[in-house]
Amino acid sequence: MASNSFRESKRGKHAQANHDVGDFNCSLKELRSLMELRGPEGITRIQECYGDVQGLCTRLKTSPIDGLGGHADDIARRKEEFGQNVIPPKKPKTFLQLVWEALQDVTLIILEVAAIISLGLSFYRPPDAERENCGKAAGGVEDEGEADAGWIEGAAILLSVVCVVLVTAFNDWSKEKQFRGLQSRIEQEQKFTVVRGGQVVQIHVAEIVVGDVAQVKYGDLLPADGVLIQGNDLKIDESSLTGESDHVKKTLDNDPMLLSGTHVMEGSGKILITAVGVNSQTGIIFTLLGAEEDEDDDEDEKPTYQRRKSLCSRGRKPSISAKYFPLSYPFPCPGLFMSGLTVIILITLFMVDTFWIQGLPWVADCTPIYIQFCVKFFIIGVTVLVVAVPEGLPLAVTISLAYSVKKMMKDNNLVRHLDACETMGNATAICSDKTGTLTMNRMTVVQAYLGARHYRVVPEPDLIPGKVLDLLIMGIGVNCAYTSKIMSPEKEGGLPRQVGNKTECALLGFVLDLRRDYMTIRNEIPEEKLFKVYTFNSVRKSMSTVLKNADGSYRMFSKGASEILLKKCCKIMTANGEAKVFKSRDRDDVVKKVIEPMASEGLRTICLAYRDFPPADGEPDWENETDILTGLTCLCVVGIEDPVRPEVPDAIKRCQRAGITVRMVTGDNINTARAIASKCGILQPGDDFLCIDGKEFNRRIRNELGEIEQERIDKIWPKLRVLARSSPTDKHTLVKGIMDSTVQEPRQVVAVTGDGTNDGPALKKADVGFAMGIAGTDVAKEASDIILTDDNFSSIVKAVMWGRNVYDSISKFLQFQLTVNVVAVIVAFTGACITQDSPLKAVQMLWVNLIMDTFASLALATEPPTESLLLRKPYGRNKPLISRTMMKNILGHAVYQLTIIFTLLFAGEQMFDIDSGRYAPLHAPPSEHYTIVFNTFVMMQLFNEINARKIHGERNVFDGIFKNMIFCSIVFGTFIIQIVIVQFGGKPFSCVGLTIDQWLWCVFLGFGCLLWGQVVTTVPTSRLKFLKSAGHGTQQAEIPEEELEEMEDLDEIDHAEMEMRRGQVLWCRGLGRIQTQIRVVNAFRDTMSPYEGLETPESRNSIHNFMTTPEFRIEDSEPHIPLIDDTEGEDDAPTKRNATQTLPPHSKLATLPSSPNQNNNAVDMVIPLHKESPKISGNESAVLPACPGSPLNSLETSL
Repeated sequence: MASNSFRESKRGKHAQANHDVGDFNCSLKELRSLMELRGPEGITRIQECYGDVQGLCTRLKTSPIDGLGGHADDIARRKEEFGQNVIPPKKPKTFLQLVWEALQDVTLIILEVAAIISLGLSFYRPPDAERENCGKAAGGVEDEGEADAGWIEGAAILLSVVCVVLVTAFNDWSKEKQFRGLQSRIEQEQKFTVVRGGQVVQIHVAEIVVGDVAQVKYGDLLPADGVLIQGNDLKIDESSLTGESDHVKKTLDNDPMLLSGTHVMEGSGKILITAVGVNSQTGIIFTLLGAEEDEDDDEDEKPTYQRRKSLCSRGRKPSISAKYFPLSYPFPCPGLFMSGLTVIILITLFMVDTFWIQGLPWVADCTPIYIQFCVKFFIIGVTVLVVAVPEGLPLAVTISLAYSVKKMMKDNNLVRHLDACETMGNATAICSDKTGTLTMNRMTVVQAYLGARHYRVVPEPDLIPGKVLDLLIMGIGVNCAYTSKIMSPEKEGGLPRQVGNKTECALLGFVLDLRRDYMTIRNEIPEEKLFKVYTFNSVRKSMSTVLKNADGSYRMFSKGASEILLKKCCKIMTANGEAKVFKSRDRDDVVKKVIEPMASEGLRTICLAYRDFPPADGEPDWENETDILTGLTCLCVVGIEDPVRPEVPDAIKRCQRAGITVRMVTGDNINTARAIASKCGILQPGDDFLCIDGKEFNRRIRNELGEIEQERIDKIWPKLRVLARSSPTDKHTLVKGIMDSTVQEPRQVVAVTGDGTNDGPALKKADVGFAMGIAGTDVAKEASDIILTDDNFSSIVKAVMWGRNVYDSISKFLQFQLTVNVVAVIVAFTGACITQDSPLKAVQMLWVNLIMDTFASLALATEPPTESLLLRKPYGRNKPLISRTMMKNILGHAVYQLTIIFTLLFAGEQMFDIDSGRYAPLHAPPSEHYTIVFNTFVMMQLFNEINARKIHGERNVFDGIFKNMIFCSIVFGTFIIQIVIVQFGGKPFSCVGLTIDQWLWCVFLGFGCLLWGQVVTTVPTSRLKFLKSAGHGTQQAEIPEEELEEMEDLDEIDHAEMEMRRGQVLWCRGLGRIQTQIRVVNAFRDTMSPYEGLETPESRNSIHNFMTTPEFRIEDSEPHIPLIDDTEGEDDAPTKRNATQTLPPHSKLATLPSSPNQNNNAVDMVIPLHKESPKISGNESAVLPACPGSPLNSLETSL
């Protein structure tokens, strides 16, 4: 470290040694106020207080060249003085808070109140004389001990509620813990490049301290505030802080302030860190937000699964949630109705029996007993409600997603948005990058075109002219980012490590193969001495670096895509080291004889060139890139090999077998892309496929006005397999076009991979965006849903498998739970109405609810995925969670269970030769009869849980059961607890001990579910026409067939984003009928009216005329190209879904105004209402605008 300080002093920097001890000459408050300034104000403050950035470095005891020394005590002092680079997360809720939240459940509150009333009244005992006057149901208790034990039921309900609350709170707590763990895992993945002790190192973002010198580059998300030390063409997107979408150019003379949370969109540079954590600009905002939340903590009122802002969906509801909300939330309505009806029927039957059939008078002393009966009936009603609502569904979704996310981490998938996990299971298309995803991203120069000669292997240095070799070494050394380098291998005998951009590493490796050292050049010309750098971006497709010579002249080195850069070359170096004129004919020869053969072998071709600017010409206008990047002299063309990953061909084959189309979208040469695609298996011999470049793609999808047309995209994408030389805009257009297309059913669900900053819009637009964990920029990771920690395509296949498994796990749970719901509600309701008592008591119901909610969701939502998941086609967007096969299983098993339960309920006492449990009086002891009913019911649920493991009609329900130990443990554990409840539960659980014979019968009847399941599976689903699927958005199938045929004939309905609801269709049908009626009335009037042919005031506002007026339409506005932070609803270019259709007044089509389709930008969609419209006279075609209060205005509003 001393040598670093010595070197600084030799350079005249006079910075203090990094390990000096002493207070900093700069306070935290001072630095915070500095970073609040912008542009010229910031420069002025720096000049006034510190002289320049160098002075600020001196005050902070750091070196702009070598950074901090990296001593532990120095770092600790800086953390203590200026804070850590961590924004403290919001304090998690305590277990007691979660318990209190769980207690807010309305059903539980009702049960608590009812149980407390029941508990209080159970201690009241009327005189024995009066008891007989209270009715038969009140008497009959001979054992005084049984009457004294009346309080147990109320206490048991309260205890059960406590158990449910504790389990719910524990589930919430564990979910909270898992989410926080996932969040911290994501944060731990974030590293940043800093200079410490003269060495460039990567450290965790949390370890950055004030005084660090950080290297920023294209694609970085800045982790702290800083002041620019040196920059190359640096442009920052500050929209996350300022809201301004324009990129801000950062220079030492103009605006050197860089803020945390902003994105580097172009260029590179070095910054001095001046504020971290809560003291940075982002940290200050977070602190303010935290204070707001503490003051008004509305967030706490929401259920836990709705509070995940960082991990939940990106502004759209996850598809599973979108499907289960309609399933779980309408249930309380029928549930409330059923429970209310149960209570009313029970009270009515009790009143009729007591006061009419028995003819008893109302006795004041019996009032508490009557109230007890009402409370008992009320509790029965609540139990019906408890089992009617599948509140375990959100829990199952959360457990399944959290379990999958945890397991996916081991498969190199770091999930950032939970909904992406399930959406990936429905993916029908994957648009993948080439470099690093399909290939190994370990690049090596294997061929070169130097001195007019094509070398098939890297040539010996002796064969290259000295002048050309020197220019080549110099050009590669300075015109590759200084962060890219070749390091010694980690293990002896291993390959050298490539750090930084892999293409640049290949060129640096080429220098080493030529037995030269690029570091010598870099030491002579440090990054600070580079005059100007034009960094690589997707528009330039090249990078150029300008050096200023001692004589005032300039030399620029360029590298980039070969066919693009060769067009800018007017000379080429020859074998004797001289430059000769390079004509277009020569260029064509090089392309044909060198570049195309290299590309056909799957090599990436890069051209290296240079240009001299003599001092006589004066200083060029460096901002005019068109003039600067022309008149180049070609030094060489190299062919870089990036081998295909060995596991990729098999992974792509598995994708294709699973019904997923893989497309390659790359910035590389089309011949290179085609060769790699063939090696991967994307292109198969004999297939009808399309390989085009970005230029051809744009030509095909745009009309004469340059607008993108969906119809044109629809002609290309089904066959497109390779899109080469594509820009990020092309990628976004393709993804959007495939997602919006309706030419294939089911509609496409698109996954996209990306690594660059400009891939952000495509990653955000796609259904699932995969960012590269190794090669990906921070911007790409921020826009993505899943990060591939190994950049490997085969990890995407694992994500597909897990996604499909999540979907199936939820469906399995639903099949099980809805069967329990249907059976329990019918048994409780019917039993209560017939026998004036529920066969399943409140505590028993709560136990069943616990089985079907928490335990079943744990058991069925943690099934591991199998390879068989990849043998079926994707479900698509609108596949219902409950298929017709599942509906068959639910109803089939419900029939079996109801048959068994009702047989036991009404004939069980005869079958087992025991006393009947029906019509038992208040506080009667538990009966064997009802215990057998309860025990058999639970046994059937346990065996049906095994049936629920298969939802696609498979016969072997035991397949892979022992691979899921959670499932086995829960089923076995539930069985043991059930034995304890029945044998030792007693009065609290309304159970009595059963004999071995009775137990065997209960288990046998439960086992019958498995046998019955085979019978149900045998029945073909296609024969059961009455079955409907459930748990999806509005389906095309829900539209009546007559209407659908008419719509399909004219092919004008857009099923993509605007599925017409049944109500809308009925509305349209109603309008059609009104038209027909008006036509009949008009025809009748025409034969009667002396004013035929004259326009009447009524005709102006008639529905008939309104519906046939072509001028009434909503024009689509022209949207703009979205930035990364824009919402998904915005589009990227003017897209015409259908050409504007203007119908003449006599058109036979009635037009409905439609809102513009935000995804397809549909204009003027025409919806036929019926095949024949009434004929209209010429006079009738003139229609006046509707008055605000007219019926027509109301009709327009409703439409």
